[in-house]
Amino acid sequence: MGSPLRILHVVVNMNRGGAETLIMNLYRNMDRSKVQFDFLTCKEGVFDAEILKMGGKLYRIPYVTEAGHFGFNRALTQFLKMHTEYKIIHSHMDKMSGFVLRAARKASVPVRIAHSHNTESEGGIASKTYKWYAGNYITSHATHFYACSNAAAEWLYKNKSNKAFILKNGIETDKFQFSERTRNSIRSELKLEEDTFVLGNVGRFAQQKNHLFLLDIFADLTKKLPNAYLLLAGDGILRRKIEEKIKALKLDEKVKLLGVREDMNAVLHAMDLVVFPSLHEGLPVTLIEAQGAGLPCLISDTITKEVDMGAGLVEHLPLTDTALWVERIIRIQNDIQPRNIANQALSKKGYDIRNTAEKTQTTYLSLGEKVI
Repeated sequence: MGSPLRILHVVVNMNRGGAETLIMNLYRNMDRSKVQFDFLTCKEGVFDAEILKMGGKLYRIPYVTEAGHFGFNRALTQFLKMHTEYKIIHSHMDKMSGFVLRAARKASVPVRIAHSHNTESEGGIASKTYKWYAGNYITSHATHFYACSNAAAEWLYKNKSNKAFILKNGIETDKFQFSERTRNSIRSELKLEEDTFVLGNVGRFAQQKNHLFLLDIFADLTKKLPNAYLLLAGDGILRRKIEEKIKALKLDEKVKLLGVREDMNAVLHAMDLVVFPSLHEGLPVTLIEAQGAGLPCLISDTITKEVDMGAGLVEHLPLTDTALWVERIIRIQNDIQPRNIANQALSKKGYDIRNTAEKTQTTYLSLGEKVI
């Protein structure tokens, strides 16, 4: 038997974001004797050790914020000159993928996949302008267009969005099946009483996730629902701002910052409701996981309707009025349903990772046969 086909994934870092979680879910469910993942990253990530353990290779170049425009692009070009073994490159850097794919085309890499995981760029005006410039290279330099949702495809590929393959953010559905025992164990660990109503949010502490608005909602909610608690799982550049706001609103006893946890499937069981007021998203894997755990999800109307698995667990609200969110949360609290959701709901919609991994593996191998 020959060596596995090696795919080079290009990512800023392999931390617990939605795109990175999807890549790892795919990787764990691949037949690694046939397909192996290697990674070109710019920073260390929490998944690095697991990648090495599974036989993947990790390479690092400095990101544009450290190396500057010319330094970053020079590093990309040099790397691809030295590593001519890669025939398939899969880039997950949204608009910044333009530079990756341009360098890959110059290096004569035959298969160049762009993958859209979002519906808007992050950062200020200068950063967004730079990313817009980078993004202009995508449609002319990619050979294949992937996206997590139709909305994400339309954002990154514009008039070529109809050519995009929607690779669904699948999860290992059995890991999220609700367990009363797990719920009690995590609640005990977090010192949450049985009768407390627990809201949760999972995501990077970044502007996109809108944590400060969430804290405003929660502050108003606690006046009407004193037994409410809020769990924030994640970390990021806005951590200090979030901590300051928690203090200013006198919510220290009510909000628990969990940091980055490896057992999010278990932590979801301890929650009663996920509140997700993001400013923009591609298709958040967290919301697929929450529905897999049978959790109701109150989410902003900026998030694509494609995230709804049809299990009656998702409600969209506008970001204009905290009072509306509070009112809906109280209504949900008064009407808590038993936590059971059939895995078939996710599978039917194509969100079981085993099926996704199988299809992705077949696609990679088919592409590999054409170019090797």
